[in-house]
Amino acid sequence: MFCQRRMAATLGPAQGADSDPDRVVEDEPRGTDGDEENSQQTGATTAPQSRLAKLPLARIKALMKADPDVTLASQESVFIIAKATELFVEMIAKDALVYAQQGKRKTLQRKDLDNAIEAIDEFAFLEGTLD
Repeated sequence: MFCQRRMAATLGPAQGADSDPDRVVEDEPRGTDGDEENSQQTGATTAPQSRLAKLPLARIKALMKADPDVTLASQESVFIIAKATELFVEMIAKDALVYAQQGKRKTLQRKDLDNAIEAIDEFAFLEGTLD
């Protein structure tokens, strides 16, 4: 998938360079697998740490400032762009997952993204971008 390869290249090696670029893994909240049982046994009431934005805000700000028309970017604008990007990626991944499931697969492939882009009018602006 071109988007994941491009995202991995943009985000750097700390954001999943070891994983297969054609594989999409759904995020799970961190610290909830076995920590809940341990905290109940010990009586600790600490909640798992969760970030409001999952994407690195510093990198998003750098990408925004790479545009010659952007001179300043407020923290709020960077956060909104990050959140919108997360929601967009989630939406297109869920729509592409439908096509993967129709093919009896759990792994998203480029053809699933292509099918989602062709079938859904909201993604019409992406046609031809994965070529």
